[in-house]
Order: sequence, then C-alpha cells, then structure tokens
Amino acid sequence: MNKYESVLIARQDLGASQVNSLVSDFSKVIADQGGEVVRVDNWGLKNLAYRIKKNRKGYYVLLNISAPATAIAEYERLLRVNEDVIRYMTVKVDEFSEAAGESASEAAVEE
Repeated sequence: MNKYESVLIARQDLGASQVNSLVSDFSKVIADQGGEVVRVDNWGLKNLAYRIKKNRKGYYVLLNISAPATAIAEYERLLRVNEDVIRYMTVKVDEFSEAAGESASEAAVEE
C-alpha cells in the first residue's frame, strides 16, 4: 500500500472534541476502503497566515495514512464536501517523517 501524509485545517469555531470526531469519521472511511491511519497528530488551534473563508484561525491535524489510491480519492472527496474543513493537502511519501512533532535541531542532535 502507498503511504500518504495529509494535513487538514478545520474551522476555528469547532471544539476540540468535534475536531476529534471529524478525524475519526475520516479514519473510518479510510479503514472501510482497505487502508489504515497509522498516526494522528493534532497540532491544535493556530493562526492562519491569511484569511480563508472568513476564518483567521484553524485546527490543524496531520494524518499518516497507509492506503490504496482509491481510499485516498474517497477521503479527499469527503474533505471537499465537508463544510467544517477549510483546507486540506495530501501528499504521497516514501516514508513517514518520524520527527514531525520535533524541531529540526532536536532531530539533528539525535543523529
């Protein structure tokens, strides 16, 4: 199966529990299509660089996904039609980044 990293930004007026349920719904869709969500990294509420759909802030969530391409197509289709998701980006990767939550200097010290 292919490996993907997907970042989505949810609206700022959602609560943390609503964002978690949104992510679990998307994870279920991927699992139903024969894939799996390897890791979910919730980055929390952050300021946006510019306004998107009248929002100044958004909840950022990173998902590491191992799934076939058809599962990703269905996942992205549902992201497009969901009104709670402001933006998303899914990228195919060779390996998942282990230091996603660490700073670059901490990763360099470990090597």
